[in-house]
Amino acid sequence: MKPAVFYEERDDGSVQCKLCPHNCVMKEGQVGICKTRKNVKGMLYSLNYGQLTSIAMDPIEKKPIFHFHCGEMIFSLGSWGCNFKCQYCQNWEISQAKPPVKLANPEQIVEMAIANGSGGIAYTYNEPMVWFEFMLDTSRLAAREGLYNVVVTNGYVSEEPLDLLLQSIHAMNIDLKGFNDDFYREIGGRREVVMKTIEKALKRHVHVEVTTLIIPTKNDRIEELEAEFEWIASLDKDIPLHLSRYHPAYKYDIPPTPVEELKKLYSIAKKYLNFVYLGNVWDPEYESTVCPDCGSMVIQRQGYKVTKVGMTEDGRCSKCGRQIAKMY
Repeated sequence: MKPAVFYEERDDGSVQCKLCPHNCVMKEGQVGICKTRKNVKGMLYSLNYGQLTSIAMDPIEKKPIFHFHCGEMIFSLGSWGCNFKCQYCQNWEISQAKPPVKLANPEQIVEMAIANGSGGIAYTYNEPMVWFEFMLDTSRLAAREGLYNVVVTNGYVSEEPLDLLLQSIHAMNIDLKGFNDDFYREIGGRREVVMKTIEKALKRHVHVEVTTLIIPTKNDRIEELEAEFEWIASLDKDIPLHLSRYHPAYKYDIPPTPVEELKKLYSIAKKYLNFVYLGNVWDPEYESTVCPDCGSMVIQRQGYKVTKVGMTEDGRCSKCGRQIAKMY
């Protein structure tokens, strides 16, 4: 166990977690909604510090991150726990339960990343925000060693912890689960919190990409999604948006998202945003990157096969010079 960073002690021996907007109050021996924080004798502890459930070298496009270190492999790791209760989670074995774990410290993680030839570390698989203390310690050490840090998150975190974490984070894929407040309540959160996370990360000059999983009958109303596209564009038209195809998982048996519906949403999103992609469709037409200024093909993608056909080493369109991707 590791002492938590963000919490308040109470006179009655309970503690209130301040990591995310749930603000869980825990009496002695109780855990919070994410199940990763526990009150032990009037102090809050992280239960998953250094506990690994998943570790791999992944294509960075798998996160998905398409405009940051394109085509590279990245050292990726995850723990267990989540502060949402998505009934369609594909990683529910580690997000909603505690599977077997292996232990590691931040120094070992950085050493493994370097030994595997990775330029960075991705915190992913489960919800990394509930692994906050370990992610904070590891990302700080990694940054000092010249590695970049990538977070794949639902974005449900309070402002003070986010401010602290962003000091050592270089890129994020933030899961905006639609523009439907009822749907957010169903999974246990509030949309405006995630929107603020996106805004704050952008203001701190962190590279941000957004993913929305399109689930039929749940968050696929065109007028709501068009409002989402318009809002993202109001922040920056160059934010890459990934519209992903849902497949039945965990407790959801809703049929998969029709591909034609995704293609229709793609066309609508392209009216607002310069870079839109379809996930879980595996069609190069909807995975590749075209320069929005001159129309030249910049990056061809076929699954995780990435070919930079028209991009310079510093991430610009080789024909017109427009900045396309960040390549530190």
